Amino acid sequence: MQFPQNPTVSRSLAIFATAAISALTLSGCVPNQPGGSGATTIKVDSSADECAVSAAEAPSGSLVFSVTNSGDQVTEFYLLADDGLRIIGEVENIGPGISRNLVVNAYPGDYFTVCKPGMIGAGIGRAAFKVTDSGAHLALAGDVSEQVETANANYKAYVKDQVEQLVTGTEAFAKAYIAGDDDAARALYAPARMHWERIETVAESFGDLDPRMDLREADLEEGQEWTGWHAIEKDLWPAEAEAGFEAYSSEKRNALADQLVADTHTLYEKVQDLNYSLDQQTNEAIGLLDEVASGKITGEEEAWSHTDLWDFQANIDGARVLFEGVKPILEQKDAELAKTLTSEFASLQKLLDAQRVGDGFRLYTELSPAEIKALSDQVNALAEPLAGLTAALVL
Repeated sequence: MQFPQNPTVSRSLAIFATAAISALTLSGCVPNQPGGSGATTIKVDSSADECAVSAAEAPSGSLVFSVTNSGDQVTEFYLLADDGLRIIGEVENIGPGISRNLVVNAYPGDYFTVCKPGMIGAGIGRAAFKVTDSGAHLALAGDVSEQVETANANYKAYVKDQVEQLVTGTEAFAKAYIAGDDDAARALYAPARMHWERIETVAESFGDLDPRMDLREADLEEGQEWTGWHAIEKDLWPAEAEAGFEAYSSEKRNALADQLVADTHTLYEKVQDLNYSLDQQTNEAIGLLDEVASGKITGEEEAWSHTDLWDFQANIDGARVLFEGVKPILEQKDAELAKTLTSEFASLQKLLDAQRVGDGFRLYTELSPAEIKALSDQVNALAEPLAGLTAALVL
């Protein structure tokens, strides 16, 4: 099988373009220039196999990450929130031998740094980074419109990052599936899909791309060809399929894997030029919670693998990232709603954490009716205030 060309090849022609984003949870949008006499500078060396950050700690206030690419691929550098998902700032398209600055006004707290040679996948050298309290007064920079612009840009960076990781995760999964290494493919299935589920509402906006990649068998229309993750899922867990199910031929495996990888690359290309508005963000947060209520909480999404809790967590990850991105604006407009949503997200996460096993979760079929009801009740408890998020921000 011939996988499509890595999509970053075409982007490497733009190595002199750069983008830096400073998150609302820090202080708002900050120009991507050295931060003045009071700034703390941290040097970053991004090579082929290392992301060397000169310090693991800095005082709150203006920070300048001076990133030099000593490798042979175009690279990116990220500052991530303490959840390892939400992007606080990024600088991308750093060509070999080129240096770029990421400037942020950082609040005290815990963060992560990571480099991404080739601008694809999960990145390398992820390391903890701590911002201590310098006593400096920090406030949101700019007016609300500027803060909204920053939130929109941060979410665009998050979606791009998740799709980049989806590409590499899908390719590894497809390679194992085609090779007949079903144990490896089963192990890769749920973790790779989490990157899809975190931005599922974005993927759904691209016409027939979503059904080609994520359609469940129960939703097939008469005469419709079934492709994507769930068609492969059924073949990987044949013991859970209906009596008389026949394993796919190698030709069908190749075709399904080829199509899934190709569609993932198409998704990658489509999200590059997407832009987001505040109402789109909040409505997507609501939509992700609806995905939990309509498929994950019922156990219908992963009919054969029963890995629904991985999907559940990923949908909640995506909704929470969206909420956290607009939270500083919401605190100015409706502090009580911000407080309620923070509490309800935390309560739901606590229930999910109780179902963790190692790096994953229990199978959905192992949950008791009481455990499922507790999760369902908490989803409903979060859904009610979340439904008011858009109105609170844009009306």
